[in-house]
Amino acid sequence: MQLVLSYLKPWEFSPTVLLACALPTAAYTRGLVLMRRARETIGFWRPLAFYLGLGLIYAMLQTYVEYLSGHMFWVHRLQHLFLHHFGPFLLALAAPAGVMRRGVPANLREQLLQRLWRQPIVQGAYGFIQNPVIAPALFVGLIYFWLTPAIHFSAMLNTDHFKLMNWSMAVDGILFWWLMLTPLDQQGHARIGYLARIVILFWTMILQILPGAVIAMHGTVLYDVYDVCGRAWNIDPLTDQELGGLLTWIPPAMMSVVAILIVLSHILREKSETAVAPSAVASARTKKPNQGVRFI
Repeated sequence: MQLVLSYLKPWEFSPTVLLACALPTAAYTRGLVLMRRARETIGFWRPLAFYLGLGLIYAMLQTYVEYLSGHMFWVHRLQHLFLHHFGPFLLALAAPAGVMRRGVPANLREQLLQRLWRQPIVQGAYGFIQNPVIAPALFVGLIYFWLTPAIHFSAMLNTDHFKLMNWSMAVDGILFWWLMLTPLDQQGHARIGYLARIVILFWTMILQILPGAVIAMHGTVLYDVYDVCGRAWNIDPLTDQELGGLLTWIPPAMMSVVAILIVLSHILREKSETAVAPSAVASARTKKPNQGVRFI
């Protein structure tokens, strides 16, 4: 038990990471409590996805994994798999915005958050990052950038660069999967249409396969920084690199396929809802005024 707790302790405590995870958790939990008091249902899976997604991001940044990722290439790739894919993917599936908005106190929401959100510079920056061309370019480009051997070498030996690398992957992952998985609103509006999302997910899948395949099948060691830092376990450097390449190659590609299936499910659901609505109206119009009602 003591050994398990030692692995769960932060390797290097960060109040920024703690606040970044604790504040959304508090807002979401308060929102859930208020919804239940009002007898509004949200189901079981969405809260589970939220807590699990945020918990995975916290674990990748504030447990012993952070130390291991600096001393084993495959652990580093596993860390980024959770920071850039699994954790943000679950957060986007949870669609927590409405619940969190409900959980933020009204004064804070109206006087601070909404004012901040209305600022032109904030709107402009968000619109630029979530552009259908920029968003996938950033999503894939960050993977290529941080895996460039020279840049990777510097990031592993510089604490500030290491933190910037991890934060950029987590934030970009949340933004990208939010853009891809959020369904259309009640008016049928979204920043990117469903067909465009499928195209983007297909191309990002192909572009993520390439670096993983190159790393896994490369015959020489590309990331010798782990020999400089010292490997946490006695493992052959090429084996370490091959495992890291496979983690960069296969799971992200599978995530893109799952995301495409989710987008297709959004399309089918909304088509069925559109088909049901007119038939319900027609049924109501042809129904007799007192049909099915008995007067005693």
